[in-house]
Amino acid sequence: MPKVKTNSSAKKRFKVTGTGEITFQKAFKRHILTKKSKKRKRNLRKKGVVGQANKDFVQRLLGLK
Repeated sequence: MPKVKTNSSAKKRFKVTGTGEITFQKAFKRHILTKKSKKRKRNLRKKGVVGQANKDFVQRLLGLK
């Protein structure tokens, strides 16, 4: 039987934590930062967590399911 390939774009974008949560880097922190407030930029530094609605889909892309 052939092995199931992990989606290459997904493995670059998502990380699985020790507790099984899937995290990702938030968007809108690359450029045009002068008009964004310090508070907004600070909150964009934090990791995002994949919600329940999308968790099954992302797990399938990562080959976890």
